Amino acid sequence: MADMMKVLLGTAPAPAYWGEGALLSFSGDSATVHVDGDALRAVQRAGRRLESSGIRQVRLAGEGWDLERRFAFAQGFYAAKGKRELDFGEQSDEEARALGGLLKATQWVREVTNGCPEEIYPMALAESALLLIRSIAGDKVTARITAGEALQESGHIGIWSVGRGSEREPVLLELDYNPTGQDDAPVAAALVGKGITFDSGGYSMKSSDNMLPMKSDMGGAAMVTGALALAISRGLDKRVKLILCCAENLVSGHAFKLGDILTYRNGLSVEIQNTDAEGRLVLADGLLCAVDSGAPYILDAATLTGAAKMALGRDYNAVFALDESESARLLGAARRENEKAWPLPLELWHQGQLGSSFADMGNVASAEGTAGASTAAAFLSRFVRAGGAGWVHMDLSASYQKSGNDLWAVGAKGHGLRTIAAWLGEVCA
Repeated sequence: MADMMKVLLGTAPAPAYWGEGALLSFSGDSATVHVDGDALRAVQRAGRRLESSGIRQVRLAGEGWDLERRFAFAQGFYAAKGKRELDFGEQSDEEARALGGLLKATQWVREVTNGCPEEIYPMALAESALLLIRSIAGDKVTARITAGEALQESGHIGIWSVGRGSEREPVLLELDYNPTGQDDAPVAAALVGKGITFDSGGYSMKSSDNMLPMKSDMGGAAMVTGALALAISRGLDKRVKLILCCAENLVSGHAFKLGDILTYRNGLSVEIQNTDAEGRLVLADGLLCAVDSGAPYILDAATLTGAAKMALGRDYNAVFALDESESARLLGAARRENEKAWPLPLELWHQGQLGSSFADMGNVASAEGTAGASTAAAFLSRFVRAGGAGWVHMDLSASYQKSGNDLWAVGAKGHGLRTIAAWLGEVCA
């Protein structure tokens, strides 16, 4: 404790000699964060600034440290490598439990997403997700894992096709959180996550620069898992299905190819026009499983398109829905949880922009003027209930930082799991 830097909050400006509008000032073993305007943003920037300066041991002290400010500081006071020690100061038991749930879920999402792709492969991701949820929910959780050739035999053609080019088998995890103790309890909601543990782009191969961060292409699977963990820690008492679609998209003599045609369990045929548009192919299997579960509410999350990042940058996650009430519900959840999300357009006619001369649709839109993120969402909309009732899709633009900035270290952020957990709590109320 004696070796820790104390971090205080202050509302007065820093003395002039620290610079005009200074965020931080220092005295002895203490630093003061000068909060003006957006307090949470200032606190997170201070955490990032201190960590980037080589400070590794910090204790939050003095007045003004509520749950949200403590969590914001922790989000900034993070990096993927090295050790840090953060003492959150005096808290009530209730505050400590709430913060502990947030930190456990967020830390798991960041660590598993940042993990080396040699270690975080499809089966490892599925097993890690199962262990996390069981560590919180115990015997309220059961699971079924379908892997390798069994995926093709079971009709999960998207996951099998994308993952067949790798020596490490693709995996579908169907986790059932059922706190009711009743086998016939209805499923209140289903979460579906894209778990591409490494994405080379396949035969539509990415450049080295674009491929380097593609260990993070399982960010959707990580995000929905972390969100379920957080919702359970907050008292979720309804039955929820978690469906993770896990594969490596690699090149080999057995990899799927341009021109291949996949026929899904719902009868839809898809021509592969770009092997780097693989996330929607695996999510289609997961969405069909979600529909089969009878869940009235379905949310899928994925690091799906570069187009969403072009539209929103890395500050906002993109939200799509044919059912406007679900879009509004998710955006409201984001606001309550101090996360950023923004709606992008999705109309039924976007489905018609996925043309193919050989199948019911292609897996990408190629005509000039089409919107890549919207047509990706439109592809997914073909695998949920007609009209998209109760379904919402998140394209996770804000889940990963390729380069660090004044708020976030390089790597996974966990930005979005609070939104999903709050949405889940609302639809399961």
